[in-house]
Amino acid sequence: QVQLVESGGGLVQAGGSLRLSCAAYGRTFSSYYMGWFRQAPGKEREFVAAINRSGGSTYHADSVKGRFTISRDNAKKTVYLQMNSLKPEDTAVYYCAASSRWAAATDEYNYWGQGTQVTVSS
Repeated sequence: QVQLVESGGGLVQAGGSLRLSCAAYGRTFSSYYMGWFRQAPGKEREFVAAINRSGGSTYHADSVKGRFTISRDNAKKTVYLQMNSLKPEDTAVYYCAASSRWAAATDEYNYWGQGTQVTVSS
């Protein structure tokens, strides 16, 4: 089992950058595939990015490819989401999640953080 706590959200102007962090509490962080998701008001939660257990493979949604980068530090039990060239449509609550599988679907992820708000002003 793992507990996840996100941080780093906030208000930023369009074109700006933010780095989200997700700290994991538990003894088996490195055994999980990690993902970032987001949910805007009135919309379904959507996949943003995923990273494998070693950090050697990543996958990003087309909507963020080239602007966002997922990474992890297993020694620090933390996964990151570097977000550059932010757009107003990136405004959402961002969640990190842990899965025992390499997946992009929300129902494949067993553990979720509480979320952190990202607001991008135009």
